[in-house]
Amino acid sequence: MSINEKSLPEPKEVFNHFFELCKIPHGSGNEKEISDYLVEFAKNRGLDVVQDDALNVIIKKPATKGYENAPTVILQGHMDMVCEKNADTEHDFLKDPLKLKIEGNFLTAEGTTLGADDGIAVAYCMALLESSDIPHPPLEVLITTDEENGMTGAMKIEKENFSGTILINIDSEEDDEFLVSCAGGTRCNVRIKKEYSGKETGNAYFLTVKGLKGGHSGMDIIKNRGNANKLLARVLESIASEIEMELVDIFGGGKANAIPRECTAIIKFDEKDKSLVENKIEEFIKIFSKEFVKENAEIIMEKKAGDYKALTPETTGKIIKILRLLPNGVQSMHSSIEGLVESSVNPGVVVSDSDEIIIQNSVRSSLGSLKEEIAGRIKIISEICNAEYERISDYPAWEYKEESAIRNIFIDTYKELNGKEPKISAIHAGLECGLFTEVLGDLDMISMGPNLHDVHTPDESLEIESTMKAWNFLKAVLKKIK
Repeated sequence: MSINEKSLPEPKEVFNHFFELCKIPHGSGNEKEISDYLVEFAKNRGLDVVQDDALNVIIKKPATKGYENAPTVILQGHMDMVCEKNADTEHDFLKDPLKLKIEGNFLTAEGTTLGADDGIAVAYCMALLESSDIPHPPLEVLITTDEENGMTGAMKIEKENFSGTILINIDSEEDDEFLVSCAGGTRCNVRIKKEYSGKETGNAYFLTVKGLKGGHSGMDIIKNRGNANKLLARVLESIASEIEMELVDIFGGGKANAIPRECTAIIKFDEKDKSLVENKIEEFIKIFSKEFVKENAEIIMEKKAGDYKALTPETTGKIIKILRLLPNGVQSMHSSIEGLVESSVNPGVVVSDSDEIIIQNSVRSSLGSLKEEIAGRIKIISEICNAEYERISDYPAWEYKEESAIRNIFIDTYKELNGKEPKISAIHAGLECGLFTEVLGDLDMISMGPNLHDVHTPDESLEIESTMKAWNFLKAVLKKIK
């Protein structure tokens, strides 16, 4: 269904802002335009606003009548989105607006991520800031940058810009579940220097693993979804064990915090071995269909003309071995919270530049010691294989708080509105809450949000009815904080 101003779904005051945000490119690292847009939004409404050096935006709104003495509430979300698209989708995330569509109760984008993680939080906050008839305590709206790429925006907030003692994070994905704890994380890169054999390879074959579901490397890691980077390494290792294969290049995945759906290797081999390679492909298609029954794993091979330089056998072997050895998926489950992943790792991206191959790994854990243990293993693998190891970001876990007034308000409000208890949970994905306590002190925090599906993939969708449900809930909560 095409969308215009008259066909906006309810709540219109929220979706109006969300649709406008989707016209502005706002992938991680490309937030200047949307940050400036939020600053102008605040200024045009006479609200106090701060834009810091990291492009984080803080907008303050006084309490409504009767709430002047209520505790100040920080409402928080992030303005950046994960930029993923289908291979056959023509879209430039640096300049093109998202193409939104409504399918029944779901809002999606055509062939790309939707960015409801976390654009819907920004839209909720804008609707509250613009309202004149919603009762609320003093508000400090914090919209951070670069959350999806390491939380560097949250790392740079300054205490002097805030007075709030309660923080409501709007970055969860189920409307009947409120989060009170999350995993910490770090990013570890393995860098492999490219060394070439010196001979031109002529024609080469592009070998691609595709058709996987992908997903959020925190929320979906427990679902045992195929990692295209790891799977292609298995195929390459098997081929190289039986014929003389030259690797020209390899690249896969889009974001370290998204389970990679596709990975491509450019390879060269003698034409007499083509049937063996094709048999290997058929063999692994069957293997992957059994290992990942809910996915549609494909392996395709396409010959392309060109002048390709082959990597040395030593470099080829190093790349394949490291990809095979790197840990992947769930590493441990929580000992006291049933069904909660305790630690995991996602080799999410294989980047190829002119001089090196870079494998980007996203490590998560609710225990700092396990986060260090996994990062240490990646470092050891790098050292054994004579590759360079680097650690580029680190964020702490958000620990559970035994006594929480805002949690009690959330539970009571949800029961009043829905006639049942909500779920109170911890999450394996990373939220910025752990960083906020380090800078802002002992905040009383909780996380909420509407129902989102398949985030960090082009299948991302937002439930429209749930968006209304979460909006009404948020307004009811703010009305109770006096």
